[in-house]
Amino acid sequence: MSRRLDTAALPSLRADIARPAYDRAAVTAGVVHLGIGAFHRAHQAAVFDAALAAGDLRWGITGVSLRSAGVRDQMNPQDGLYSLVVRDGAAETVRIVGAVGAVLVAPEDPEAVVAALASPDTRIVTLTVTEKGYKLDPATGRLIEDDADIAADLASLDAPRTAPGFLVAGLARRRAAGLPPFTAISCDNLPHNGRRLEAAVLTLARAHDSDLADWIAAEGAFPQTMIDRIVPATTPDDVATLGQRLGVEDRAMVKTEPFTQWVIEDRFAGPRPDFAALGVQLTADVAPWEEAKLRLLNGAHSGIAYLGGLAGIDYVHEVVATDAGSRFVETLWDEAETTLNPPAELDVAAYRRDLMARFANPALMHRTRQIAMDGSQKLPQRLLATIAARRGTPSPALTLAVAAWMRWQAAVDDAGAPFTVDDPMAGRTAAALDGTANAAERVGALLALDAIFPVDLARDAAFAQALTEWLTILERDGARAALARLHQPG
Repeated sequence: MSRRLDTAALPSLRADIARPAYDRAAVTAGVVHLGIGAFHRAHQAAVFDAALAAGDLRWGITGVSLRSAGVRDQMNPQDGLYSLVVRDGAAETVRIVGAVGAVLVAPEDPEAVVAALASPDTRIVTLTVTEKGYKLDPATGRLIEDDADIAADLASLDAPRTAPGFLVAGLARRRAAGLPPFTAISCDNLPHNGRRLEAAVLTLARAHDSDLADWIAAEGAFPQTMIDRIVPATTPDDVATLGQRLGVEDRAMVKTEPFTQWVIEDRFAGPRPDFAALGVQLTADVAPWEEAKLRLLNGAHSGIAYLGGLAGIDYVHEVVATDAGSRFVETLWDEAETTLNPPAELDVAAYRRDLMARFANPALMHRTRQIAMDGSQKLPQRLLATIAARRGTPSPALTLAVAAWMRWQAAVDDAGAPFTVDDPMAGRTAAALDGTANAAERVGALLALDAIFPVDLARDAAFAQALTEWLTILERDGARAALARLHQPG
């Protein structure tokens, strides 16, 4: 199929395909988004698109890719248009989203990105750059100042390389022009994501100009957020199947589930859409929502990813379709729930039921290996914080999940098939394991990585012993046997 989705193709689409009803030519770009991957297109962009559809045309999006040109090459030839495909079992709906005006590639033209951030129209900057994109130490939350890209931004912001660097450069230019700061909203799965982003920006700003840092601290806003929507990676088959329905090819399509949630701390530096009317929840305290999501949804996802991946199970729904897999998830949730302080609006029992139904949705085809990426950045907030909060209380399911991550670092599954450990610390974990002779030594070597494991938890002899027992079972008998053992007496 040679014809691509674009503005000219919209009138020819089938009547059941929803499309922008607003005048895209009249839209102004009030949002800059850093890290315009599939998740943003399925989540925040859909919200801003709804704002445009409601008649507030200030909230178009300038997308920024901080690394490669792939998304730019998907979207710009399509005039920024893409399909949001929502799948629920056998049901599927398709909506064309028109909120994105253009996509910039930061390494190719950093000046264009800074100019977009400094534009008087820009009021909000959102980020989905993954945990590693903030260049923060997972254990301490501090900026990794010896990271090559951060070191470059500390030396000069003439051509920023990192998300914090671009924010500081854009804010500096706004201050020089007499413009107010924008609101910067982290939409990644970081604990206290707004505070951590603010600290990174202020650290970098202070290295260049203490007055700039003071201005950002006094006038800027970095609200905490909790975001929730499952967005599996798009496959070539997805593109081909959608093309048959549309009659044109959409290389920027994203697929997702019906459920979506966005909770934002009510803390802004300037104008914002009518978020409440768009289904976004504004609150004084995001932390309880964030904690519940990280420890229930994300914690279970990581356990499913490593155990399912080791067992050769490709998809999340296939793991929870097994009795052992679903019981593992429920047990992990039982353990994690004891550490939560949920807000009154959150019914944890109902949330758990909804989560299991979402995990079991076969239409999503959510790959375990997609979730397994960047585990060193995810473990602290998804699993280790929960275990630390339960200190003195056995946590077999949570500990099994961590042991499965340790087993994953060997880069070979239970059938002996090799794979690549896709993680920024893969070299360090491989070096730590080099020369270890048994499970106990491997556990000790990985616990010594203080960029991942908090020192107090790493020194907990009972935790180390439980990890060693689980890792021994995983190495000797495999993930399926470990899941079965979880619910055996004794």
